[in-house]
Amino acid sequence: MRQIIVDTETTGLDPALGHRIIEIAAVELVNRRLTDNHFHRFINPERDSEEAALRVHGLTADFLSDKPKFKEVALDFIEFIRGAELIIHNAAFDIAFINHELRLLDLQAVTTCCSDVIDTLKMAREIHPGKRNALDSLCERYEIDNSARTLHGALLDAQLLAEVYLAMTRGQESLIMEEESLHITVTPVHISRAQLQLVVLTATAEELFAHEDELNVIDKTSNGYCLWRKLLPAELGAVPA
Repeated sequence: MRQIIVDTETTGLDPALGHRIIEIAAVELVNRRLTDNHFHRFINPERDSEEAALRVHGLTADFLSDKPKFKEVALDFIEFIRGAELIIHNAAFDIAFINHELRLLDLQAVTTCCSDVIDTLKMAREIHPGKRNALDSLCERYEIDNSARTLHGALLDAQLLAEVYLAMTRGQESLIMEEESLHITVTPVHISRAQLQLVVLTATAEELFAHEDELNVIDKTSNGYCLWRKLLPAELGAVPA
């Protein structure tokens, strides 16, 4: 199973106001194991970031001025995530920005090339209702070292989110078995019945009559199709040979 953790940094909060992606990262999980395969690009948005956004990510217009534009990285990104399940924290935000960038290039929405999208923020709220579920809070809750996260960065945040996701879904590990590690050996076990001392508890007369009454009720409600009577001998209390 191939999963891709995606994160972005942007010039602001709303693509409808002309805000753009300035950093995009995607890290790969295969069968719940991080691989060395990842996608990471800084992007020239051709505009300034809002002050509040700049304080969060620290990516200045000067730093981004010589970076590629989104149209230069879009197809590489699409190919990297193609066919995978996407894992995103607050997925609606990142998906909205990515789809906005793709629309500007007359490309299809990102969800047309991936199998599914998992929102880890929604997942965390279901697992930890009423608690803070930002990435830093989840790192603290699951004892994941996020000391390097002095500013938001798409690649670091995607790597941290991968660890958070694995921690939140740790119970699923037993459901995933690699084919090469699955070896089943069946060894016949022979038991001598002669050595067994079985205790047989016979029904009392009262229990037999109560059982017969219950069969009568079943027989009546099923119009004579009481399966128990079809399987057992007709004699009350008889034991099959």
